[in-house]
Amino acid sequence: MSTAAPALLRPRAAPALPARLARSAAVTGAGHHMRTDEVVGWLARRTRAHRFRVERVPITELDGWSFTPGTGDLVHRSGRFFSVAGVWVDVPGGPTGRWRQPIVHQPEVGVLGVLAKEFDGVLHFLTQAKMEPGNPNLIQLSPTVQATRSNYLRVHRGAEVRYLSHFMRPERILTDSLQSEHGSWFFRKANRNMLVGTVEDEVLLADDFCWLTLGQIGELLRLDHVVNMDARTVVACFPMAVPEAGALHSDVELLSWLTGERARHDVDVAAIGRAGVDGWEHDTKTLGRPYGRYFRITGVAVEAGSREVTGWSQPLLEPSGTGIAAFLYRHIGGVPHVLAHAKVEAGHLNTVELAPTVQATPGNWEHLPIESRPPFLDSVLTAAERGLVRYEATHSEEGGRFLDADIRYMFVPTDEETAPLTPRAGYQWLTVGQLNSLTAHGHYVNVQARTLLACLNSGAVRL
Repeated sequence: MSTAAPALLRPRAAPALPARLARSAAVTGAGHHMRTDEVVGWLARRTRAHRFRVERVPITELDGWSFTPGTGDLVHRSGRFFSVAGVWVDVPGGPTGRWRQPIVHQPEVGVLGVLAKEFDGVLHFLTQAKMEPGNPNLIQLSPTVQATRSNYLRVHRGAEVRYLSHFMRPERILTDSLQSEHGSWFFRKANRNMLVGTVEDEVLLADDFCWLTLGQIGELLRLDHVVNMDARTVVACFPMAVPEAGALHSDVELLSWLTGERARHDVDVAAIGRAGVDGWEHDTKTLGRPYGRYFRITGVAVEAGSREVTGWSQPLLEPSGTGIAAFLYRHIGGVPHVLAHAKVEAGHLNTVELAPTVQATPGNWEHLPIESRPPFLDSVLTAAERGLVRYEATHSEEGGRFLDADIRYMFVPTDEETAPLTPRAGYQWLTVGQLNSLTAHGHYVNVQARTLLACLNSGAVRL
């Protein structure tokens, strides 16, 4: 039996990385580049440094976009970027059963990449002041690179994506996983979430970029509409060292439970042409649901002086109201546990992913009897009204595809009466460390749960 030469072998993991991340999370107030309390002003200055304009336009007047004869899909003339198509969904036993809906179809896998570098022995992360037309305040902190394949291949014939080479030929990969996006609005959409360390002594800092510690990012996550969704999901994938004496369920038991949840849900999802989506009203301006529930597809014309392309038009999905995403949590044996929901979403590749305890837009459920409302929704809303939440902030979702998509993110303490140790079907208790470990793999933790995990990883909240 032959053995490989020791020089060919290397450790299977980077044992020092969690400690380096923890050290960065502990540095708050100021980093190498700027103070935390200067960041919001810096974002405002970057907004004033460029010309930005977003104007609503009818979807029938979008330059370069048209409805395909036959299918009715809304597509770009290049055949790239994304389209608005339709899905037919059948969820036996679910609260809504069977339905059809428009959905954003973007089969390209993009790159969400954060570049890391040590300054004075502390990891800092290169963030970008990035304009997205759907953001309520236009510019928010994004990853170093946030680009679809069409963007970085320059299908739009625009400028090159800054710092892209660090992620196309990674020098030092720290994390890299394929993660889903919003399963109710995207059809099987996924992006690479990457953390890459640089070996360069100097990284030329462009005007719209700044270095921040993980602790500073955590401080900014306590503010509304500052850290964008793409930055949050990458931070959620950081492999943190979470000191825990144990867990209510072993990792094997947890994975077995989730596998069982995926196996027991008989969900049928079929892609159909947008023309096959009945129950949605389509005129020259928008495509939407009667009575204004769920969302509508609208159009915008954009001017953005800081983007690779300085002007374009596109459709955006506009939700009907502010959503709620909240984890109930308890200390079990002295260890914080969150109550996760094995949630079925039509657009997910594996149908079921771990979601927050509550993930809903209250206005979409007000017309239904209380027994049909999402479990725990009223408990979360009552706690918020009484100020009994551990963390609350409103964050924007993907501003490149969604218009004014806001979600109130919360951690809410609970007790045995509201959320017993043996929860109702479809729910399970897990520790923060268990949730964090699952983000090393794709399609386990949904994007809303990853935002809440980012708040934990960065120290924005401690349970």
